[in-house]
Amino acid sequence: MTPTRREALGASALALAAMTTTPTSATSQSAQPAGPAAPTPAVTGPLSRFIAGAQGLAIDEETLDLGRRHILDTLASAVACRDLEPSVLARRFALDQSGDARKSAVTILATREKAAMIDAVFASAMTAHGAEINDFIPSALVQPGPAIVSAAIALAEQRRLSGKAVLKAVIVGYEIAGRLPKALGRGNLVRSGLANHGIAPTFGVAACAAALIGLPEDRIGDVLTYCSQQASGSWQWMIDVEHVEKSFVFAGMGARAGLQAALFVEHGFRGVRENLDQPTGFMNQGMFTGPNSDLDRASLVERLGERWEMPLTAYKKYPTGGPTQPAVEGLLRLLPELDKDRISSVRIEMPGRWQAFRDAAMPALNLRYLTAIILIDRKLDFVSAQSLERMHGDAQVKALMAKVDVAHDPAQEAGPGQERVESARVIVTDLDGTRREAFVPYVTGFPSHPMSKAEAEEKARGLLTPTLGRERTEALIRQVWDLDNMPNAGDLSAMIAT
Repeated sequence: MTPTRREALGASALALAAMTTTPTSATSQSAQPAGPAAPTPAVTGPLSRFIAGAQGLAIDEETLDLGRRHILDTLASAVACRDLEPSVLARRFALDQSGDARKSAVTILATREKAAMIDAVFASAMTAHGAEINDFIPSALVQPGPAIVSAAIALAEQRRLSGKAVLKAVIVGYEIAGRLPKALGRGNLVRSGLANHGIAPTFGVAACAAALIGLPEDRIGDVLTYCSQQASGSWQWMIDVEHVEKSFVFAGMGARAGLQAALFVEHGFRGVRENLDQPTGFMNQGMFTGPNSDLDRASLVERLGERWEMPLTAYKKYPTGGPTQPAVEGLLRLLPELDKDRISSVRIEMPGRWQAFRDAAMPALNLRYLTAIILIDRKLDFVSAQSLERMHGDAQVKALMAKVDVAHDPAQEAGPGQERVESARVIVTDLDGTRREAFVPYVTGFPSHPMSKAEAEEKARGLLTPTLGRERTEALIRQVWDLDNMPNAGDLSAMIAT
C-alpha cells in the first residue's frame, strides 16, 4: 500500500534523526559547544511594553503638540501631491486591486475613493510622499509621516478610533522609526546597502498599528518578527529619476509591510517572538555586527517613553530634498540683487553628500536645476521643483545649469560626536566680477531651529488652500489642533477629500 504524505514525512524525519544522532555518553555531552550568548541589552521586552502601553503613556504637552503639527504637515503633503505621478500610479494600483471592496474599505487620502485597508494605506502613503515636501528625521535618515499617519487615519476610519488614540499611536510610531536606524548603525546600513528609509517606516507603522489595534504586550514580539522578515529597501533610490520608486521605498512599502505585520498578529500569526534578542536574529546578522560596526542596541530602548524623537523631526520649508534647503534659501535671499543675464557663475558649497545633489537625476534634489529655475522664475514653486520635463527640455534652464557648480566644504562638516548639520554657502559671480555671497547655517524647520506652531500652520495653509479653499483649510487646521477631542479621527480623511 502506498504510504500517505503524513507517513512519508514521518519516515523521513526518523531517517534524518537516525543519521544525525550521536551516541549518548558523558563524554559526548560534555563536549557539546555552548551556543552563542544572547546579545545585550535585551530590547524585545521594553519595546513590547512601550508599544502595548501606548494609550496609557504620560506624554508631555510639548511632544503631543509636535505630534499634531506633524499630522497636519503630512495631510497637507498628501493634498499637495495628490495629482503627481507616484500618487496617481499608487491609487490606480490600489483601485484595480480592491476598489470594489465592501469589507474593510477605507479612503485613500486626498481623494473620495476607497480600497481595501492595506491597498488604501499603500496608496495614501505613496501620495503623501509624492514629492519632497513631507517631514523627516535627519539623525535617522527617515521620513516617517507619510507611512505612519496614513496607517493611523485608515485604522481610525475603519474602527472609529478617537483622535487622542491616533495622536499617541502616531508618536509611538515616530519613536520606533526614528530610533531603529540609529540602533542598527547608520554606517552599518550604508555598508550593507539596506536603506534606513525602507526599514524604519515598516517598524514605525507596525508599532503605530499595534498600539491602535490594542495588541497585548506578549504579542508585540510577533509583530516585530514579521517586520524583521519584511525589512528591506536599497540605497539605489538615490538614482531614481521620477520619484516613483523613491515614494515606494520611503512610504508605500513600509506602510504596507508594517500594517500587514500588525494585522497578521491580530489574526493569530505567530513567529520568533524574541527575534531582536536572538544570537541569530535580525539585529545580530553579520551586516550589523561585522568589522567597524556602529550597532547601538541600547539606543533602541534607552529612556523609552521619556526622551522623544518628535523634537528631532524636521519640516521641509521648501518643496525640495532636505540637504538642498539651505542652498535654496541662500539663493532666495540673494535673488533681489541678481540678474540671470549678468551671471557668470554660481558656486554652492555644502557638507555631506554634495555630489548627490550636484548630479541628482531627480529635479527636486538637483541643486543645479533648482538654482536655474529660481533665477528664471524669481521664486521656487512646488510644480517646477518636481518637473522632469523642464529639467531636460527647457533650453534656458540647461544654459543656466551649466553655470552652476556644487562643491564640498569640509569646514561645514559636523565634528566627531556632533549631530548632522545642514548648511550651505552660495556664491554668485557676475560677468563684471561682482561677487555676492550668502551663508545659511540652517533653515527653519531643522531640529536645531524648529518651526514654530504658527510657521508649521502657515506651511500647511500654503499647501492646502490651492486645493481645498480657504474655508475647508481653516476647518482642517482647527480640527487637527483639537485632535484630542475628536471622536473619530478617521473623519480627517473626509476633510481633505477632493
